[in-house]
Parts: sequence; C-alpha cells; structure tokens
Amino acid sequence: MTTRLQSEARRESLLLNMGPFHPAMHGTIRIMLEIEGERVRNAEVEIGFLHRGFEKTCENKTWFNLLPYTDRLNYVSPLLNNLGYALAVEKLFGVEAPARARLIRVLLGELSRIADHLTCVAAMAMECGAFTVFLYNIKAREFIWDVIEATTGARMTTSYIRIGGVRADLHPGWREATARAVAETRKVLKDVRGLLDANPIFLKRTRDIAVISPERALAYGWTGPCLRSTGIAYDVRRAHPYLDYDDFEFEIPTGERGDNFDRYLVRMREMEQSLRIIEQAASKLGASPPAVMAASVEPAAAIEASRSRRERRPIRLSPNLEGSEKAVSEDILAAGPWAAPPKEDVYSSIEGLIRHFQFFMKDHGIRPPRGEVYGAVEGGNGEVGFYLVSDGSDTPARVHLRAPCFHIVAALEELIVGLYLADIIPTFGSLNMIGGELDR
Repeated sequence: MTTRLQSEARRESLLLNMGPFHPAMHGTIRIMLEIEGERVRNAEVEIGFLHRGFEKTCENKTWFNLLPYTDRLNYVSPLLNNLGYALAVEKLFGVEAPARARLIRVLLGELSRIADHLTCVAAMAMECGAFTVFLYNIKAREFIWDVIEATTGARMTTSYIRIGGVRADLHPGWREATARAVAETRKVLKDVRGLLDANPIFLKRTRDIAVISPERALAYGWTGPCLRSTGIAYDVRRAHPYLDYDDFEFEIPTGERGDNFDRYLVRMREMEQSLRIIEQAASKLGASPPAVMAASVEPAAAIEASRSRRERRPIRLSPNLEGSEKAVSEDILAAGPWAAPPKEDVYSSIEGLIRHFQFFMKDHGIRPPRGEVYGAVEGGNGEVGFYLVSDGSDTPARVHLRAPCFHIVAALEELIVGLYLADIIPTFGSLNMIGGELDR
C-alpha cells in the first residue's frame, strides 16, 4: 500500500505561477506552469501587462507628432522603430531621403542593433549566472550609446529619424567616437565568446534546449535572429533592401539547431557584421560640415529688419539645434510638406513662423495622399513593420505594427513544455522579449 501511494504521489502535478514579478520575466510576462517534479508538463503564457494602446493612440496623433511613440516600442533600439515608421510614410509620399541622411540612418541603425543584441546577451547570460558577461556587454553598450547620445541628444528615447531624413547632422566628433565604440565592442565580443562559447556550464544550459524546427518557426511567424538560428537566412535588409544596404558587404549568420545556444551565437555573429557595416558607412560619409551657427542678433533688430524688408541679418540658433541649420538641411532632410521649415526662417520671417505653426497644429499638419502602405525594416528582434492607412487627413486612419516579439513569444509555450523548470530562464532570455514591442 505504501508503495502504491508513493507512486501516485510521484505522478501528481503542481500548478506554479512564474511572473510577472519574477526577475527573469522582466515584469511583463506571467507563465502558468503545470510541473511534475522539475519537469514542465504544461504551460500557458499570459501577456499584456504593459499594454497601453499604442496603435489607437497613434491614430489620434498627427503624422509627425506620433514619432516619439515609436521610441517606446523596442526601447533598446528605438532608432530602428523611428526608421520603420519614417520609411512607411515616405512610401506614402513617394519621397526618398538625401544620400547623407540615408548613410546616417544606416550608421545609427546598426549601432542600435548592436546595443539591442548586447542587452539581450547580457540579460540572458546574467540570468544563467554569468554576471561577468553582463558587465562586459553593458560596458560596450555605453560606448555605443555615447555616440547615439551625442548625435540625437538622448540615449534611448531618441525621436531622431524624421520623415524625409534625420533631425540633425552627426556631431562634430562622431568619427573618433564611432571608431572607439567599434574597437571597444570588438574586444568585448572576443572576451564574451571566450567566456561562453566553450563553457561547459553555459553549453549544458543552452545546447539542445528549446529546439524549434524551421517549419515551426515559420508557422509562428518568426523573423530576425530567432528565425535565423534555425538555418533560414531571412533578413529584411537583404530580402527587401531599403536605404543603401545593397551597397554594403555583410553576411547573414545562421544557426543549425534552432536551440538556445544558436540564438545566442547568431546574435554574437550579427554584431560582428553590424560593426563591418558601421565601418563601411563611416568611410562613405564625408566629414560633418563645420559649425555654421550664425552670429547673434538682437530680437529688436530682427523685427526691424523684417518690417523694413531689408536683407535679414543671420541669427544664432539654440545650441540644441546645432547640426540642423538651414545651410546643411538639404543634405539631411528632403524638402517638401513633410519637413518642418528651417528655424532660421521661423525666427526671422512671419511666413516661416506661420508655416511652423501650421506644421505642428492639428488639422493643419502633414497630409499624405490617400492610400495604404506597408514598410518594414530589420529590427533587433526581426521584421518591424508598419501598416499605415491614409484618408488624406493630418492623422492616420489606421496604424498597425507588425511586432516581431509577438510572434516569437507566441511559441514560448511549445518551447518549454517537456523542459526542466530551470530551462525556462535561458529559453526566455534567448527570445529577447521586449515588453513595449510585445504588448504595445
């Protein structure tokens, strides 16, 4: 009798909640687990803890004023979100950014991709106990963010990409700062691979764990590093080229087994390719134009000059507008109704001031032609797509985001069933769930 009862007890399962307050769940995921001993018998993933109505909010903002909301999607690589939206609107208008702006977009976009992958590998390694890797990656990310911050004015919520180009030119010392970031990141990647690639503990936690086949990955709609870890070399930059990616030499790393280790390794190799692209973009970019901030003039003199229609004296712009002066704007922003007027015109003429107000005011702003478009870029987690519908007004009739995280996390239940409880942590980390992108 005792033996039978013990046998029945061993077959009993336990219902366990992991998250949303579990540190590894990042506060945005709840997994209801049915476990038998240490094995996961069944799982149900609950999302939505960070849902804030991104799409409906954007439909109540003007085409230009919704740009900052795209920063809050994948907040680790916001420039790529800005870019995806801007390219979609540019497709509506039928406009292309100037050559220099396109190169700046490539340069900063690849820096953002590296920052995204560094964060993913750092979190995944730390949650497996490799805290040293976390410190190394965050050190490298600081050099990356220094370049981004010096140009955009922010580290995370950049709102830098503009419809038709970029907000401002690169900061004067961008070349030296970028070269240092590339060199430091290369050293960190070498150190991290030396620590993890042949580490028996890390390999036991990741190799042949949470394997997914290419067919199942495609069925879920996977893209990005997670899909490429299964051996499918799909990358939006190659499959549907945008900007000037056709002119850059880079490879598309792929995995073989589609397990946690391959998802880690693909990201590590992709960062090496992004560094190659950054170096090529830097070589194609000429030097930043010299500072063209004009001499200051008293407001009264500017008003008097405007009234008398005499030749207007130049004015000094605010320091935070450096790089966006009228003299350089044609190199970084395509002229047209989608672009705000240069600040020099706003400050020195009534016509420029009126146009400035109309550009930002509701019911007077940008008005794309009627139509619908889909624009996509290769984000940190995969294909970031914006489906936009214009009814000819100054606000979108419909905004829909194709968020790569949503499709990837949809497979989490299937991945963890049959694994050990401890396997959930590296598996979840390898997927690089970003709450702002997943829940929207």
